[in-house]
Amino acid sequence: MLAARTGTAGSQILEENPKLRKLSGLPIGSKDKSPKKASENGKDSSLSPSGQTQLRARQLALVREVEMNWYLKLWELSSEHTTAYTTGMPHRNLGKSGLRVSCLGLGTWVTFGGQISDEVAERLMTIAYESGVNLFDTAEVYAAGKAEVILGSIIKKKGWRRSSLVITTKLYWGGKAETERGLSRKHIIEEIVRAMTHVINQGMAMYWGTSRWSAMEIMEAYSVARQFNMIPPVCEQAEYHLFQREKVEVQLPELYHKIGVGAMTWSPLACGIISGKYGNGVPESSRASLKCYQWLKERIVSEEGRKQQNKLKDLSPIAERLGCTLPQLAVAWCLRNEGVSSVLLGSSTPEQLIENLGAIQVLPKMTSHVVNEIDNILRNKPYSKKDYRS
Repeated sequence: MLAARTGTAGSQILEENPKLRKLSGLPIGSKDKSPKKASENGKDSSLSPSGQTQLRARQLALVREVEMNWYLKLWELSSEHTTAYTTGMPHRNLGKSGLRVSCLGLGTWVTFGGQISDEVAERLMTIAYESGVNLFDTAEVYAAGKAEVILGSIIKKKGWRRSSLVITTKLYWGGKAETERGLSRKHIIEEIVRAMTHVINQGMAMYWGTSRWSAMEIMEAYSVARQFNMIPPVCEQAEYHLFQREKVEVQLPELYHKIGVGAMTWSPLACGIISGKYGNGVPESSRASLKCYQWLKERIVSEEGRKQQNKLKDLSPIAERLGCTLPQLAVAWCLRNEGVSSVLLGSSTPEQLIENLGAIQVLPKMTSHVVNEIDNILRNKPYSKKDYRS
């Protein structure tokens, strides 16, 4: 896996190319580090905070591109050798860390070790990997630990380089004993941060994040990490789809700008509700028909569930106009949020996964006009006092 690192590489290539150095606006490797005064150009060059943020983002993107080109040139490679180029899968930084993850990941909840066979699981992982997905998510509780085992077995069987993958797992419902599960306030404030720091220092993991934590809990964990010179979390896994927006669009952007925590979102199709399969009730072969998912069935047949299905019908013409399916539109809608590092997909068949991966082709079509159309239909856009999109 290729990685661009800010440092001497960027300084060297910028120094060698005055044009790029001029475009970057950064004093990296530059002998003249004093910025020009506004009066020299006859214009006021001051920028608003949002403008400064946009400029800084463009500068960092340029530096990353320059360093990647320098690396490829150094090893006599070209961009055609990179996974992002050959597959068309965009990659984003996980929060403000240097870890690059595919903007679409594959989750294993319900499916691996449960709803699907090991053979289908291998097929799904192969399709995802060959499509440029490098992020695979699991948890110790999924299928009572079987999901983790199946995931690892497939990686070993396929012979994929471990360095080319990002594997995430989660802890909480580890076992039946009181000492094997739970994240009490005591754990959050003291033991979890210390334990995760130990795990990373021992080389068992490279980063740690949270899942379904409140913004206050994440801030407390960050504060404790900084106070005691430990490692803070880099991301939060949160539910995010057309009907669940508050946390990802209001709370997490503030955490990102304050402490660099990114968003890894799950359930872009709302446990299948947005797939369209529940438009005329609950099919026998669907997830909602399973005994352990009675809560999902109740949600679908409720009055609110019927309203959601009506909104999905109103969204269908937009999907048709863009030349995509409703699930592809829903996944692309999640990806249009630049604050989202990666969207985790959950599929039980190869056909579903291939369809959902097709959302990458829809993403460029998600213009502000299209997003506004969707908002007018949903009428659930959360209110935020501050605009962090810039």
